[in-house]
Amino acid sequence: MPLEPKSADLPRIRGALKLYQVASVITGVMLLLLCAEMIMKYAFHLELFAFGDQGVLAFAPVIETAAGLESTGTGANLSTGILIAHGWFYVVYLFSDFRLWSLMRWPFSRFIIIALGGVVPFLSFFLEARIGREVRDYVDHREADGAATSDRTDSSDTVEAQQ
Repeated sequence: MPLEPKSADLPRIRGALKLYQVASVITGVMLLLLCAEMIMKYAFHLELFAFGDQGVLAFAPVIETAAGLESTGTGANLSTGILIAHGWFYVVYLFSDFRLWSLMRWPFSRFIIIALGGVVPFLSFFLEARIGREVRDYVDHREADGAATSDRTDSSDTVEAQQ
């Protein structure tokens, strides 16, 4: 028999789900930006810079040298910024994944599948919708069952009190 979340954790599950959904969307968008940045860098040999000699936003060529690829742009390297931002948002995404996974008492394989949402393009958007719907349905069902059980207990207490 699989473990089920504790009734006392149902409000915490709703909060964990909100954190997961926000982190999932942000991480998914950052992953798509990262993929676009990698395509620009490795296929077209361009990187995005801000506030450099070429203006507010500009692509600068990347040159292949013996040491590897070298940027020629000036200003803030937004390509590197996208890489770093995705990495940190992925950490937040993993935390939110772990929190939801532990509260829901899912098997470890479920944690791994959700974690892949931050590294497989578009997967986080599909998982966010599916996991969100599943968790909301589960919590709503458990709360409805709890309310029905509470009503039955209250009415049986009333009947016993009348006798």
